Formats: sequence, structure tokens, C-alpha cells
Amino acid sequence: MGRPGLDRRQLLTALGGLTVAGSFGFAALGTGADALASGADTRVRYWNLFSGGDGYNMIAMLDAFRRDNPGVDVKDSTLQWGNPYYTKLAMAAAGNRAPDLAVMHLGRVTGFSPGRLLDPWDVDLLAEHGVREEDFNPALWKRAVIDGRLYALPLDIHVQLCFYRKDVLKKAGLLGVDGRMVPVTSTGEWFDVLKEARKATKKGLQTLGLHVNDLNIQWWMFVAFYTQLGGTWFDAGNTEVTFDTDKATEVLEFLRRHITDGHTIAGAADAEQFVNGAPFTLEGNWSVPVFDTAKLDYGATPLPPVFGEQATHAESHAFVLPHQSGRGGAGNEAAHRLAAYIVRHARQWAGGGHIPAYTPTLSSAAYKKLRPQSEYVSAMDHQATEPKVWFAGSTGLLAQRTGPIVMASTAGSAKPEAAARRMKGAMAHLLAMKNPMDGRTAAEGGAVA
Repeated sequence: MGRPGLDRRQLLTALGGLTVAGSFGFAALGTGADALASGADTRVRYWNLFSGGDGYNMIAMLDAFRRDNPGVDVKDSTLQWGNPYYTKLAMAAAGNRAPDLAVMHLGRVTGFSPGRLLDPWDVDLLAEHGVREEDFNPALWKRAVIDGRLYALPLDIHVQLCFYRKDVLKKAGLLGVDGRMVPVTSTGEWFDVLKEARKATKKGLQTLGLHVNDLNIQWWMFVAFYTQLGGTWFDAGNTEVTFDTDKATEVLEFLRRHITDGHTIAGAADAEQFVNGAPFTLEGNWSVPVFDTAKLDYGATPLPPVFGEQATHAESHAFVLPHQSGRGGAGNEAAHRLAAYIVRHARQWAGGGHIPAYTPTLSSAAYKKLRPQSEYVSAMDHQATEPKVWFAGSTGLLAQRTGPIVMASTAGSAKPEAAARRMKGAMAHLLAMKNPMDGRTAAEGGAVA
């Protein structure tokens, strides 16, 4: 039985109509190599969403590929991060105008109607270029497989971390002989550490940066600590909500306590406060270049297992093959070659704080010398991810609907118990919705106007 058609209005409703909140709305960059290089036999059109330091690292990796593969010209385009990027990518795939290769957050793959808007990878072809399943963390690889086929090739995981100032913690007696912060295994220990750190903190600075006014980071923190409690989201068939409001309330109360105990200031510039001497901040690994540039004496660790089980929120940048009705031939082979090359040469990518997905990189001597990257590489083994549903993933509907609820609870404008119930209601509403992108593409008979 055929699936319903997929038109532009549906796509724009599904993607472009969302409001991207938080601190990650980057402007689009220009393209890299816009013209087919002289003498190149094959061209690969490649879309990504990397700006800033990530953008520079990606350009360096692409330039290295071009030097090593002179017969392949890469036309790379950097588009605006978030839903503008996903809107354009979906429209291109639905209209049979897709690039040969693109980057996508792994959590968004399920919603992109694999088999309709995405083409599967040829794992044998990837193996010819040196990339095999055994080179990846099993849980990460499994997330990329849908209906038995690989639809995403992970490049990294990017995680939320606990950054700490070694100079401040040393004064507070919270630095171990190994130069790392003392272990924390319960909420009681965590707040005791914050109290001690506050005594060594410069006047006027908060003890912990928590990004209270950022719905994305508040949601990511919730996902991590809820996972530590063993919380679930939906049943195996994704037909019923199994979200535990008692566990959710416990997490929301924990987040709220940072403000009521005076450790976190709502509205503070968290990264700036950390640079100025605040002892802790909970940030994404992309802050590593910022803190390196500031020449801080700092370290980073996965989020403390305050609820007993280690779990750190993680997403993944991954390569995907946007649907092309005539995919195959030299262009498709070159897309596989390019993706495999970047995955295998991700030492440069680690400079931006990301944990490379290709495990041989993690065991290399060069990676082990990286600080603080090698200090939190264990996060690969305890990833707290969003559920594998079409409305999850970076800037997805799940975050957009539930993030503001978490944020309101942390800030104190909603009670944790009520917020937990609202979150469950939002999930039930989303589960009852139909994926607007679950339709046929133009080449398959879909109605794309």
C-alpha cells in the first residue's frame, strides 16, 4: 500500500515552521570549491552545517582529501544550522535535487523517512575505503541502522560536559592527586562540592554555569540525568508513552535546586563567568576551543553520575546520502570515499572538542595526548540519547515542545511535579502525530509541487 504524497507545504510545516531558540543560530557561510576543479573526473556536492571552529576544521579536512584524491572535486556548501538547514535538505531530497553527501544529526535520521528522503549506505563500498562496523562503538552504530540498513555514517559524538577550573578547585581542596576533580556519585556529594567550591570563588561569580535560559541545553541536561535514573520514554513499538513523571520530577527538582541554593544565576553569561573564574560550567564539548584560547587551567569530565548510573547527553554528527533517484556510479562511489576519508582522518576534528566516532582514532597516541579531550572519551560508552522516534533529535519537535517546560521549572516559573506532567502530555501529543515527511518523493510518484 503506497504512502501519502509529500509536498512542500508539509515539509515547511514539519521543518521550517519551527522556531529555533537558544544560542546556536549560526549564519550560513559561503561555499568552499564552487566550480568543478580543472582535471577532476568526478564531482561530489556536499552540504554541511558547520560554522566557526568546526567550519575551519572541516575545510582543512576537505583540503586534505582534495590533495589525496585529485580526481574528485568536492563542491562544499555550508548552510545555516538548525531547521533552515533541514528544511532545505528535505526539499532538495523530495524534489530530486539533493546533494551527493550531507551532514545530519543522528537523532534526526529516523524522522527523515529513511528509504524515502535518505538512501542507505553501501557497507561493502565503505569497507573498501577502510570503514567497517567493528570500527565504531556498537551503540552508536546501532542508532544509525533502521530496518536493517545503515542510513548514517557517524563522524563523532558531541557531549555535554562538566568543565572545571583547576586553579579554583585546588584552592577549595577539590582536586585529586591526578589533577582532576574529585569523584561525585550522588546529588548530596554534588551539592557539597558546589558549597566548598563557592568558598574559593571570586565575589560576584556564580558557582555553576547551567544555561537556565537556553531550552536546548536545559533539555539536554534533563535527558542526561533522567537517563541516569533509568527513565524510559516510549515502549518498544513506540505506541505508548512510558515516561516516568516521578523520576522526571526528581530530575527537575535537582536542576531547580542549583538556583534555590544560590549556585546558579539565571541569565548569567555562563561561559564568560567560567573564563573569569567561576569553578564549574556545564557546557557542550564545542567550548573546548574557547577555553583553550582563553588559556585557562581547566579540565573536563562527563556529567557526574549524581543519580548512580553514568550517563552523559550525546548527539552525533553523521554523514547521510540524501535521496537521488539515479544514485550510483562514480558520484556515489566518490561520496562514499569522501565520507570514509573524513571519518578515518578525524584527528583534526577532535580539535573542536568532539569525540571521533572512528574508534582507532581514540586509541591513537596523538589522541591520547589531547587535553581535555582524552579525559572525557569514556562518554562514548555511556551515551544518553533521545528516543529513536521521528520527532526527536537536534532542534527536533521533542526538544522544542519539552525544552521550554524544563527551562520554566529550573527558573522557578513552574513547579517540577506539574512540569513533569506537562512533559508527558507533550510526548503523548507528539506520539499521536503522523510524521509529515513519511511520504513518497517526487521520483516515486509523490505530489511535490
